[in-house]
Amino acid sequence: MLSIDEMGAVLDDIVDSLPTRMYSDLNGGVLLLPDTKIHPASRNADTLYILGEYHSDWRMGHYIIIYYGSVMKIHGHLNTEALKHELTHILWHELTHHFEFLAGEKGLEIKDEQELAHYMKNNKGK
Repeated sequence: MLSIDEMGAVLDDIVDSLPTRMYSDLNGGVLLLPDTKIHPASRNADTLYILGEYHSDWRMGHYIIIYYGSVMKIHGHLNTEALKHELTHILWHELTHHFEFLAGEKGLEIKDEQELAHYMKNNKGK
């Protein structure tokens, strides 16, 4: 099981491996928080964790949060290399939200909403 510091080092490696232009206008950077964040739509029998979020705030700017606790709840059993793969996937997902925000697009946001609607439909009453 990776500590938050170890996961931070892995995440730093991923961030550093991408071209700096990928982070254009991401003035708040990529943050790793210790939290476990549960989606408000989560059902008791099937916990829906939030692994990462993209934020665009007029005060704080643009930034990405990765939730250490949530990632560990879902992927904590993985070895370091497999966990790095999952973190890369999470980061790319959030970067895509950033790119789409800058372009005025909402394709991934719509897809996320559709997946949440599917989750809600299949987890009624749980």
